[in-house]
Amino acid sequence: MKLITIIGARPQFIKAATVSRKIKDYPEIEEIILHTGQHYDKNINEIFFEELNIPEPKYNLNVGSGQHGAQTAKMISQIEQILMDEKPDCVLVYGDTNSTIAGALAAVKIHIPVAHVEAGLRSFNRAMPEEINRIVTDAVSDMLLAPTQNAVVQLQKEGREAFTWFTGDVMYDSVIYYKSKILKNEKPEVIQDIANYYLCTIHRAENTDNPDHLRSIFKAISLMNKTVILPLHPRTKHILKNLEIEIPDNLKIIEPVGYMDMLTLLLHTEKMITDSGGVQKEAYFLQKPCITLRNETEWIETLDHNWNILCGTDTEKIISAINETCGEQSNLQAFGDGNAAEKIIKLILERIK
Repeated sequence: MKLITIIGARPQFIKAATVSRKIKDYPEIEEIILHTGQHYDKNINEIFFEELNIPEPKYNLNVGSGQHGAQTAKMISQIEQILMDEKPDCVLVYGDTNSTIAGALAAVKIHIPVAHVEAGLRSFNRAMPEEINRIVTDAVSDMLLAPTQNAVVQLQKEGREAFTWFTGDVMYDSVIYYKSKILKNEKPEVIQDIANYYLCTIHRAENTDNPDHLRSIFKAISLMNKTVILPLHPRTKHILKNLEIEIPDNLKIIEPVGYMDMLTLLLHTEKMITDSGGVQKEAYFLQKPCITLRNETEWIETLDHNWNILCGTDTEKIISAINETCGEQSNLQAFGDGNAAEKIIKLILERIK
C-alpha cells in the first residue's frame, strides 16, 4: 500500500511522528511525507523533524503564510498534481489546519480515499478557521478516526457513523512514549534555579493580534505569585514591543522550544496557561492543571474536575482560575489506551482496498 501523509504545522509533526514510527513495523506500507510548509521556520522545523525522527519529506511545497483562501488554493493545486503523479492508495491528514482541508479536498476530488486523524472535534465557534476545516474535512473523508467517544457521538449526530472509528488519541501515545525518555534527562538550564513556576504559551491570532487581549493577559501574569516561563515566537515579541506592553518582573521570556523541551517544561511546571488546543491535552495527560485563555475548547474531556478551566482573556477570571484547585485525577481512558497509532494503521490496511 502506498500512503501519502500530508502535514504542514508543528502539531501535525508530533501526531505524524507517532504514526510513522509504527508504520515502520508494517513493510507492506510505503509512506510518503508531503510537507506543505504552512508553518515554516527552518530552525524549528529541523528541531521537530530531528528529535521526533520523522521521515524526510519527499515533497516540500514551501507555501508559507498568507490569507486563508490563497494559501489553501496554492496547497490544493500542488497537492493534486503530486497525488496524480504518485497515485497513492490513501491520503492521511491530521487535525484542523489549512493543510488538512487542502489535502482532503485535493484527494477526494480525484477519488483517492482520505483518512482523517482527530476527526469529530467541535468547538462550535465558527469564527475559528480551524472549526470550518474540521467540519469540511469530516464531511468529505472516507475514514474518520476519532480520538474520543465524544468525537464519535458528534460524528454520529452529523450522519457519519458508518465512516467513524474510535481509535484513541495519537497525542496520548506520544506523551507516553516521550515521558519515559524525559524522566531520564536533567532539568533544562532555564528551570534549574526555579523551584516553582507556571508555564505559558500564547499563539492564537485571536489573542496575539488583539491588543486588549494581550494587555489583559500580561496584566494577569504580573499579578501571579510565581515565575511564569513563556516560550515566545519572534512575531509575538515584536507585537508586544510595538504595543509598548510592559514585561512583568515575574515573566521569563525564552525562545520557542522543540517538542521534547516543551514536554520537559510542562512535566516540571505547577500549572499550564495556554490558548493552544494541543497543550491543553498534554497538560491533562501529564496531570497538570491547565488555564485556557479561550472561551471554548474542542477537548471537553479535559474540563472534568477543574483540570482545565476556560477563562478567556479577562484578567480577574485568569487570576481566579490560577487559584482554583483540581478534583479527582483526570480520566486518561477518555483518550484511549495509548495504542491509537497501531489501531489507525490496522484500520487503514483493513478498510482501504
